[in-house]
Amino acid sequence: MSKKILLVLTLFIVGLSYSQAKLNKTKKAIIASIEKHQAELTQISDSIWVFAETAFQEYQSSKLLADYAESRGFTVQRGVAEEPTAFVATYGSGKPVISILGEFDALPGLSQKTEPTKDPIVDGKPGHGCGHNLFGAASLGAAVAIKEQIENGTLKGTVIFFGTPSEEKYFGKIWMVKAGLWDGVDVNISWHPADHIEADVQTSLAMVDFMVEFYGQAAHAAADPWNGRSAGDALELYATGINYYREHVHPTVRMHYHIQDAGKVVNVVPDYARIWVRVRDTKRSGLMPVYEQVKRMAEGAAIMANVDYKVSLISGIYEVLVNREGGKIMQSNLELLGPITYTDDEIAYGKKIQEATGKPQVGFDSTVKPLLETKENPGGGSTDVGDVSWNVPNINLNVTTAPKDTPWHSWAVVACGGMSIGHKGMVYAAKAMAMTMADLFEHPDLVEKVKAEYKKRKGDEVYEPMIPEGTPPVPNKVD
Repeated sequence: MSKKILLVLTLFIVGLSYSQAKLNKTKKAIIASIEKHQAELTQISDSIWVFAETAFQEYQSSKLLADYAESRGFTVQRGVAEEPTAFVATYGSGKPVISILGEFDALPGLSQKTEPTKDPIVDGKPGHGCGHNLFGAASLGAAVAIKEQIENGTLKGTVIFFGTPSEEKYFGKIWMVKAGLWDGVDVNISWHPADHIEADVQTSLAMVDFMVEFYGQAAHAAADPWNGRSAGDALELYATGINYYREHVHPTVRMHYHIQDAGKVVNVVPDYARIWVRVRDTKRSGLMPVYEQVKRMAEGAAIMANVDYKVSLISGIYEVLVNREGGKIMQSNLELLGPITYTDDEIAYGKKIQEATGKPQVGFDSTVKPLLETKENPGGGSTDVGDVSWNVPNINLNVTTAPKDTPWHSWAVVACGGMSIGHKGMVYAAKAMAMTMADLFEHPDLVEKVKAEYKKRKGDEVYEPMIPEGTPPVPNKVD
């Protein structure tokens, strides 16, 4: 063996020994627990991957997670906040109260086999293109590991797992927040599948989600079009107005839409049209003036086309309120765990996905990123975790579950989430979150630092859930 290779091997062993030495007894027990339950967590994740249930339809996925929590000794309350697939699993008593989020909904139209080229299981069916099958399973695994430490007397306090449905469409956490489910919680933990590992101290985009409908008068498009009032015309005018408006908003604003109905046949003046719209900005305060303007534009389009209109709010979500003190705690545990390693077959699989999606074939980014500075103007998407973060201090984590630069909300994420690449990220996330929760249980001063930053960042802002009156928009159950 050459001296260079021997030196590298020695440094690796020393580094590994140092990491193990930094793991206290509790964290070693947590890691052992998650590894002991790894097969069960993998089976849960894979089952949810197969179920691939969309917003508020996650009946099998919710039951599987709730049943497992119950079997591990948690007290489970199902159907909370008038959401049939939402649940709360609790263990322990007293302070601190640390909660963890678990999502499990899929995305429409992303059915995919565990193959590195696009190959749907069933064309047009849903798939877990955001990795939520891994999300819920990992978080529950972390909660179980903490429960076991409370049970044996090592930790004192309360752990809560929140089963949170419908993140991709209706944003089910808003109704859960409104129901007061985080009242009394000291700190919340969350994670998300990604193409990198980092303690996430970046915010997200605030968003409002709404539907615009136009109502006109049908007529024969050739014989007597003058007797018609076209809802389709109004929709086109409205979409054109949005597109012209893009030049006159701040660069941080995002506006996008999906035309859902603009008529059925070409020879009928359409009497109904519908467009689904989302508006985003870095903060709720910047979002609201844009939302008010695009609502006025719907009225203008209706006037020009001589039709009636209706704007219906679906929901609106806050930007994530960052907590850097919490990020520091998470960062320390990521550094203890180190990078995820992959087999040659997994690396080859990842490179094939990169080839199929037109990305450089570089494999995985699984090193632990340093704690980054928090950006003022983030890119990316939106999440109802934001609403949770405005009601309780929140610590976020991203963990690699797909190759570098994989297009998210795509078949490629589904292809990784149902096999070993996704499973490794799931187990890693469970360990990192449970270790961070253990730090909070063992060190009250850390809880107070996290809470102090939360109060400072929130300031005088009064949280107002942005949802329509009434119960959550739960669709009829699909059998």
